[in-house]
Amino acid sequence: MSDAPARPAAAGSSAPPRSNAVVAVLAFAGIVVALMQTLVIPIVPELPKLLDASASDTAWAVTATLLAAAVATPVVGRLGDMYGKRRMLLVSVVLLIAGSVVCALSDSVIPMIAGRALQGLAAGVIPLGISIMRDILPAERLAGSTAMMSASLGVGGALGLPSAAFIADEWDWHLLFWTSAGLGAVAFVLVLLVVPESEVRAGGRFDLVGALGLSAGLVTLLLAVSKGGDWGWTSVTTLGLGLASVAILLAWGFYELRSSRPLVDLRTTARPQVLFTNLASVALGFSMFAMSLVLPQLLQLPEQTGYGLGRSMLTVGLVLAPQGLVMMAMSAVSAAITKAKGPRLTLMIGALIVASGYSLNTVLMSEVWHLVLVSCIIGGGIGFTYGAMPALIMGAVDPTQTGAANSLNTLMRSLGTSFASAIAGVILAQMTTDFGGYPLPSENGFKVVMALGAGAALVAFLIATFIPKHRAPQTAPSADGPAETTEVTAAKV
Repeated sequence: MSDAPARPAAAGSSAPPRSNAVVAVLAFAGIVVALMQTLVIPIVPELPKLLDASASDTAWAVTATLLAAAVATPVVGRLGDMYGKRRMLLVSVVLLIAGSVVCALSDSVIPMIAGRALQGLAAGVIPLGISIMRDILPAERLAGSTAMMSASLGVGGALGLPSAAFIADEWDWHLLFWTSAGLGAVAFVLVLLVVPESEVRAGGRFDLVGALGLSAGLVTLLLAVSKGGDWGWTSVTTLGLGLASVAILLAWGFYELRSSRPLVDLRTTARPQVLFTNLASVALGFSMFAMSLVLPQLLQLPEQTGYGLGRSMLTVGLVLAPQGLVMMAMSAVSAAITKAKGPRLTLMIGALIVASGYSLNTVLMSEVWHLVLVSCIIGGGIGFTYGAMPALIMGAVDPTQTGAANSLNTLMRSLGTSFASAIAGVILAQMTTDFGGYPLPSENGFKVVMALGAGAALVAFLIATFIPKHRAPQTAPSADGPAETTEVTAAKV
């Protein structure tokens, strides 16, 4: 944390009179950024032909977004704490617009990868939005609003898939990215007009060495995890990148602990409430993404396999879309439980719901309505957990660190999804069945992945039990003005 004092809110300032509008605009911006993550899924199989490149090259259109998001999220969060969260949110949306335009104008692989990387740099919008809410909203609105903002990640992803599939089927694929650019422009204008800038600042100097070190460590780690299946898990490249990431991150941690103005305050992240919430986030990120890998394949595999349902990508999107709506609905329930009993209990309930959804999926997977039901149950649990995690984080950190702390929590979820993709990929590649001379993932392979999803959710539940049960100080705006420090129950139960 910087040794510069936090800049207080202006004297006599009052809470924004349009709280509902602020929440709606920030949630819309989060949904737009989440849409970007599922935008290319319907066209991934066609990218080699569309871009006249090999499948290994076009796969970087997905990998580049992952790497850019991992690098940008903690850096943008810290910059938001220092120079203004709304300002950095607007910068992130501009990067999304720029990346969308580059992709929309692309007919070859290099510009496409560059555009997707620019889109990935916008990943900090959701944690920045949550941090803005803490600074400017009345205290009684905070739990529900942050839960809704956090749920926008799932809502955008769920609604984006059927929309993208429909556009790709009916029109030229470039329209996907023109649509993304248009939505980004709308989000930019709305944020500019409706969302006020937070006056809570950390001050100090940006830790460039820390940012470069963390970026290098994350890139080498995620490259090893995301491309290990293609390169071989025991290949020199994969193992070398894995060992390099460990060495770089250890050196980065050593440097950050001795820096007077660190990018990430590791002493704060070591507080039990922050540490165990972030560990639970990794497990929940794994659990959430396992469903995204299993359900689309079950829906699309040929019926002749005996367990595939032979449906189109558009049907896949329509099956998964209700999940996003359930997540949004459950964010309100999550907020109510958080206000009454504390976010620790909300997190634990959500983890159990997710685990029950995966367990049900191991026996209900033969009909479309089975998968709709399962995705909605898992989505409801994720709505609980994603609403609770920001409340736990913000209940344990200084107001001048909320941007960086929320961004780090988002990064932990992303690491979980990356591990899920790698591990599930190995399982489904090894547990196969022969179909007309071609190996396809077997039914038992899918059940193993679902069991792992349930197990990861139970691990998150177990980790959550270690979150302290004490009353923690949390700075939340009052109804008459922002930035009052009060004692609230951050983890009541």
